[in-house]
This record gives sequence, C-alpha cells and structure tokens, in this order.
Amino acid sequence: MKFFTIRTKLILVLSLILLSGFLLTNVISYQSSKKSVKTSIIDNSLPLARDNIYSEIQRDLTRPIFVSSLMANDTFLKDWVLGGEKNPLLIQKYLLEIKNRYHFFSSFFVSDKSQTYYHFKGALKKISPENSHDAWYYNFKNLQVDYDLNVDTNEAALNHLTIFINHRLVDYDNQLLGVVGVGLDFDRVATLMDYYKKKYNRDVYMVSPDGMIQVHTDKSKIATQSIYDVTGLAAIAKKILDSKDTPSFFEYDSETTHILLTSRFIHELGWYLLVEQDETLALQSIKNTFIQNFLISLIITFATIVFAIIVINYFQRQLETMANTDKLTQAYNRNEFERRFKYMTNLNRREPVEMCIILFDMDHLKQVNDTHGHLFGDTVIKAVAQIAARTIREKDLLVRWGGDEFVLLIFSNMEQTRQIAQRLRLAIQAHDFYASPAPVMVKTPSITISSGIAGYRQKETLKDWIFRADTALYKAKARGKNCIEEETNP
Repeated sequence: MKFFTIRTKLILVLSLILLSGFLLTNVISYQSSKKSVKTSIIDNSLPLARDNIYSEIQRDLTRPIFVSSLMANDTFLKDWVLGGEKNPLLIQKYLLEIKNRYHFFSSFFVSDKSQTYYHFKGALKKISPENSHDAWYYNFKNLQVDYDLNVDTNEAALNHLTIFINHRLVDYDNQLLGVVGVGLDFDRVATLMDYYKKKYNRDVYMVSPDGMIQVHTDKSKIATQSIYDVTGLAAIAKKILDSKDTPSFFEYDSETTHILLTSRFIHELGWYLLVEQDETLALQSIKNTFIQNFLISLIITFATIVFAIIVINYFQRQLETMANTDKLTQAYNRNEFERRFKYMTNLNRREPVEMCIILFDMDHLKQVNDTHGHLFGDTVIKAVAQIAARTIREKDLLVRWGGDEFVLLIFSNMEQTRQIAQRLRLAIQAHDFYASPAPVMVKTPSITISSGIAGYRQKETLKDWIFRADTALYKAKARGKNCIEEETNP
C-alpha cells in the first residue's frame, strides 16, 4: 500500500500552493513596506525632525551665545576692568541683572589681570592653574576663539552640572581682559532634549568635535562617553565628525537594533546635533501587520484545505460509487466483483473460506421489453435487484453482470447457497411487477428467474468459476426456466 494516495498528494500540493502563495505575497508586501518606510525615514521624517530640532536648538541655545557676545562688547564692563576693577558691587549688580533679565542659571566674569572669578552673588574666588576646576579658563585662552561652550560643574551652585557659554572680553586694543559669559542649567537642557525625544520619537544628543557627548538625556554619558566608545557607532564616528559642511545620514547596528542616524553641525554652538531613529522600532507595526496577515492566511489556508478535503471526499465517494456500482440497480459492477475476488482468493491462500456464486437472469425479459418497452424492462430489472439485495445477507455481494444477468457472491457452503437461491426465486415469482404502474392492459407471462450455482475451487480463476456457474444456468434454462441448477462435479 502506497503511503501517499492521489487524494493525499492533491491536498498536500494544494496546501503547499496556498501556503507558498500567502507567504510569498506577505513577504513581498512586508519587504516593500519595509523599504518604503525606511526610504520615508531617510528622505523625509528623520531629516525633517533633525532640521526642526536644529531650529529649536538655535532658538533656545543661541540666545545665551548672543547675550554673552553682547556682554563681551559692553563698554561698561570693559571700562570697569580697565579702571582697576574698583567697586565689585557694580559688576555683581551687572551680572545679576543679566541673569535675571534673561533667566539664565548663572552669569560670571573672570578677570585675566586679577585672576578673580566674579559671580552674580559676588567675588567667588581667585582662579589658579593648579585648580582642576579652573582648567577650563586656561584651555579657553589657548583656543584663541571668540567663544566656546563647556559642560562643567558649577562651584557656585554646589557643583551643579551647567552648560557655560564663555566669551572672550578684550580691550579697545584687542588685548585680553578676561572671560565673560552665562550658564544654562543642564537639567533645563536635558529636559529640552527629552522634550525633543518625546515630540519626534527620536534619540537626540549633541557631541563636541572630539566626539565627546556634551548634551544627553542620560547625564552619566555627558563628558564621560565618546561616540568612539559606543558599539556600532564607533565605526562611523570619524565620518560623522568629518561631515561638518553638510547634514549627513548614517546607519549602524547597536547591540540589539539597527539605527538610522542623521547629523548636522551647529556652527553657533560648535557641536554636532545627532538624531537617531530605531529602525526596528519603526518597523514594529509593519512586522505586527505581517504576522497578523500571516496568521489570517494560515486560517484561510486551513479553512480552504478543510473545505477542499470535504469536497474531494464527496466527489471521491461519488466516483467510487460510479466506478464500483451499477447506475440503474445500485448493485456492484464487474470491477468491484473482480476486486473482491482477488482479495478473497489471496485470503484463501492463508485461510480457506467457503464461497459460492449464484448466476441468474430473468426469464421472458425480451417479451416484457417487446410488449411494454425498455423503460418498463429497466424498472423490472431494478425491482429484481432490490429483491435480491433484501434476500442476501449483509456480508454477501450483489453484482449486475450485464443486461438482466446478476451474480450473487455468497460466503457460505453449497447447502446454504441453495437455500438463498430458492428464497430469491420464490420472492421474485411472488412479486407483482405489473401492479404499479401498469403500462398496458395486456400482461406477459410472470417474471421469474433461472439460476446456476457453483462453489469456489482452490486456485480457480474467476473466468473458470463463472463458466461453471453459467453452464449450470444453461441447464436451468433448458430444464424449463424458473428453476435452480448446480454445477456438476468434473
């Protein structure tokens, strides 16, 4: 017996086609949507978010640069320093006014001549190259730039993290007088970054030209972590820092996700603005849609397969019925009889089983057809088959051999077979085939049958077995019909 029947193969092929079709369609759709979303992020949403954040940063962070520039060009401050820094209350009031007017976290002035650190609260201290907190001042002097931004702790505010805007103060001959500037509360800047992050659903931070993180929502990374130290980002860090002239786009793989990154250099601050988009997170909705569509496809496939199995089974039963049964009488046909014969003969080799056949046909059917027509003759044949089906046992077999000739396969000995044949002959003889409907008033002779019986002999072919039963049937016809004859022993 083959493991895969034609029906099984058909169902498997159908399932494979449906699953492959749905999977291929969903994968193509997913890849297309993924590509479309990525293109949209790279070409539209990420650059737009970057430029919007850039504009807002300019608005929020360039103002203190502008104010520090005004302070550096203020003649009052220059004259006060050139006048010998007399009356420190004047500079204190000046710095306090700057702080309060523009709502800065701090305002300061460091005199290069007296090395005094002036604060809006008064003279804070004397700076010294040996003091690590004062290193910023000497570093700034060496930079030879007008202004610079520096993230540092504010000694005057219990070492609170502050963004200082330092601006060079020079006299009328362009000689250095000191450094003036303002301080922004880093918490406020961090809140601003967090606001951008939530508003644009992106990670936003700023780095200095050396790659050191200067502004980030995570304070632990500020001035302690470089983009050269970040997994994946380190490989493109130099390219980012080299893209000072134009906004640029980059990609990298972090430890868990794929990141899309765009950068823009903020000339006013001297820092790089980096805006990141987690591509994995952006594609999550598409991935969820893909999974949802695939599950729906599986359900549709399963329902289709179940429906196909029902339909295939139905039509297979119909085909099997058509292949194995006679359409008119619903008795089995020769094909089924031959199949059963092969099965029983194979069984007989292992365990002998008694079998007999009754071959019978109707007497005077030609007269019935000639008198009442072939349609009525078919009705008679059908009625005879019904009577025969009721006469035999459930395990026995009724076969229409051809025309009005039938074979009964009886799984018993000759004695019981003879009894069955006799019951059948009497039942047909007693049946009134003309009762309803009566096609004509003229009646032909009563419809009877003649039968020939033959028992199965070991290793006998079906042809020989039928021939012996047919010989017995001819004897019954010759004897006068409506009788039963058995095979004679050779």
